[in-house]
Amino acid sequence: MTMLDLFKFFRTKSEISSNTHTLPSIEGIKDLKGKRVLLRASLNAPVENGKVTETFRLEQAVESIEFLKNAGAKVVVIAHIGREKDESLKPVCEALGLLTPIRWGGEISNAGEKVSHLENGEAILLENLRQDLREGTNDESFAKELALLGDLYINDAFSDSHREHTSIIGIPKYLPSYFGFSFIREYDALLKVMEPKHPAVFILGGAKFETKLPLVTRYARIYDRLFIGGALVHDILKARGYEIGKSLVSDVDLTGNPILELENISVPSDVVVTDGVKRREVGIQAVLPEEYIYDAGPKTLKELERLTSDAKTILWNGPLGNFEKGFSFGTETLARMLASSSAYSVVGGGDTIAAIRSLGLQNRFGFLSTAGGAMLVFLEKGTLPAIDAVLHYQK
Repeated sequence: MTMLDLFKFFRTKSEISSNTHTLPSIEGIKDLKGKRVLLRASLNAPVENGKVTETFRLEQAVESIEFLKNAGAKVVVIAHIGREKDESLKPVCEALGLLTPIRWGGEISNAGEKVSHLENGEAILLENLRQDLREGTNDESFAKELALLGDLYINDAFSDSHREHTSIIGIPKYLPSYFGFSFIREYDALLKVMEPKHPAVFILGGAKFETKLPLVTRYARIYDRLFIGGALVHDILKARGYEIGKSLVSDVDLTGNPILELENISVPSDVVVTDGVKRREVGIQAVLPEEYIYDAGPKTLKELERLTSDAKTILWNGPLGNFEKGFSFGTETLARMLASSSAYSVVGGGDTIAAIRSLGLQNRFGFLSTAGGAMLVFLEKGTLPAIDAVLHYQK
């Protein structure tokens, strides 16, 4: 048997088996009344002109906060926002307060006194964790400082749990640790698609093939069909010798890679291109040197409709087009298509979820993930640094 035969058909137990750990759950905590609970939430919402413009992640955080408050806990919510040190969670607190009562707690360095004055059933949100540079380095001193604010710790931030940050993997060393409702929903949904019902279709968009190659390699073995779109397809077309013009490419050369020969990997047959002035739909063999590929074409969408028509499992991560440039046709068409499918569907990626919600289709999918990078890491490895940390320290 050749190496390619092995790549195409051989499945080891470790590749297709799911993580069988039962995660320590928020529901299993006894006697929360009067306990200070340090809740790591996923609140990295977009903010424009001081107002939150998309509340999906905030909505997912409400269940755990409400559960803790109703149990009489003193809830201390910690989270991050953005990438810049000066970005603030205060607008998020205002938006979250419309969903569940919560007070602004301000800077973490001054939070001790405010936490000490919390009444049973109250919640406060502290300032952006990333305003302290120690958050990104898993700093032990910062972990100890955060741990002093709680009697126990709950991670409800699946979307951040692929990062080895202090609030993610440092705190479990010092506090009894559990996972919140949102985290466990993500975990359970992704376990399902790691061992899919067949026929199974994986649609992968977005960019940065260098980070997704292990995922493509693994799921080409598990899924009946893997469709690659978005900017990822530029790398495949380039490796196959097609003209891709000025299109974005990744920091990886796929020339000679075995995935190019796999029959169950599909790519667009036509694309939407522009030279900055004119916009046209062309076959993948007709892209000109001065053009950019920015979306999947109508023929490709018809092919995707046939591809997914009898699927029992559909996994989708990442848009088919460049949202920032206004190329949303492919993604929105696919969203409408999959919303009508009877398959169990799991969807992730910020732009993808935004498209689905803008169309009002969010209730017509099996599960919408708050995670982007964390979803892909979990699908590849079956675990996350956050899970490993909690299970390690809870032994």
